[in-house]
Amino acid sequence: MNALFARIVVLVSGAAILVVETLATRLVAPYVGLTLESTTAVIGVALAGIAAGASLGGRWADVLPPRRVAAGALVVGGLGVLAVRPLVRVLGPTLGPGPLAAVLLVAASTLVSVTALAMVTPAVTRARLTGLDGSGTVVGDLSSAGTIGSLAGTFLTGFVLVALLPVEAILVVTAAVCLLVALLVATVRGRAAVTGTAVAAAVLGVTLVAVPGRCDVDTVYYCARVEAGPASTRVLVLDDLRHSAVDLVDPARLQFAYTQRFADAIDTAFAPGRPLRAVHLGGGGFTMPRWLAATRPGSASTVLEVDPGVVELGRRELGVDTIPDLDVRVGDARTALAALPDASADVVVGDAFGARTVPWHLATAEFVAEVHRVLRPDGIYVLNVIDRDPLALLGAQALTVADRFPHVTLLMRPDQLVPGGGGNGVLVGSDRAPDLAARAARASARGEPGSVMGDAVSRFAGAPVLTDDRAPVDRLQT
Repeated sequence: MNALFARIVVLVSGAAILVVETLATRLVAPYVGLTLESTTAVIGVALAGIAAGASLGGRWADVLPPRRVAAGALVVGGLGVLAVRPLVRVLGPTLGPGPLAAVLLVAASTLVSVTALAMVTPAVTRARLTGLDGSGTVVGDLSSAGTIGSLAGTFLTGFVLVALLPVEAILVVTAAVCLLVALLVATVRGRAAVTGTAVAAAVLGVTLVAVPGRCDVDTVYYCARVEAGPASTRVLVLDDLRHSAVDLVDPARLQFAYTQRFADAIDTAFAPGRPLRAVHLGGGGFTMPRWLAATRPGSASTVLEVDPGVVELGRRELGVDTIPDLDVRVGDARTALAALPDASADVVVGDAFGARTVPWHLATAEFVAEVHRVLRPDGIYVLNVIDRDPLALLGAQALTVADRFPHVTLLMRPDQLVPGGGGNGVLVGSDRAPDLAARAARASARGEPGSVMGDAVSRFAGAPVLTDDRAPVDRLQT
């Protein structure tokens, strides 16, 4: 095996490992959530597979022809890549959510392929070694090639392939490249072996497409689908979270409690019917821009949504393009907000989520300062927070909003605040003192008496203020 070909083989195997690892986070998210635990499970299982493969590949290459070991590992790895998605879809509903389920689901679906692909480098290295002279150069060159492959797999998948191709296409291409390289590496190409591999690849390829999943579409960040509700209701589901509900006929009808609390905060802060300029952090189902346009004609909404796939799904199935005076800007909410003028908005609506938590960089005091800059003096910041007992994340968010806004109100039912409680809470920050009585009256009228608490800061006294240097949102929510 010449030096150039050896580098290519190792580079391909390294790239394939990182393609699998990068996609695994997306694939398991609909079943176990996109959390710190699920991301940790993917990294941990990948490292375990790499360690096991390196050991097995070296041992087997000492007792079997190294090229045969490398070729066999590429075949098993390529077939394993084809099996990843079907395994996730079959096992995911059975295992359910949780840290242990995340580890088991990732291991069951990816460990074989990663381990097999990690066997390639030591086998190829053994094939290249003819003695001690120059052995350091051989080991170093191949190690470098494997690392470059891993970098290529990471960057190509995250920056290019996911945006251009569906997940199944990326997996098919990755598997095909592994199997092709295996054919070139093999010293013996028996008809039975080639035919058997081809049949197995064909069967797994069909399974990859045929096994049903939970997505209407794989976006850049989510497994997304729209479910039909009663009558004209549509619900947007991102991964395993029912994110937004919209009534396509009556956009003024808000169905989720947290959006009703948004409406209470807005309608008690501004005169009835007054057109508003709003900035929405996260698009989701575009529920609030639709509501503003329906209840306050002449209002203008700027939506900052990081995922173009969510926007396209909304346009196709939720009639987003029919919302008046809507400006959709695809990009990260923090950088997009920084580009907006000072004192240009009446309302900033915070409803951006990575799984069940606010993305950490949208939860810090520095970000809240940007929100404050964009708001007019009488403006309000409404923020949706999902948390559970002991509500450590909600408390930290309340104190962080209070770092910039002198008045912070919590809108949350009393039963959500008891031990074992939790759910969606809405924080409202403002420079102007709110009309708490009017908010309380609205909440009571729609069935949430006692849910308006003007003592949010004192209630969570002692909670940390989140900063760019320290914002462990996932840990606080656990």
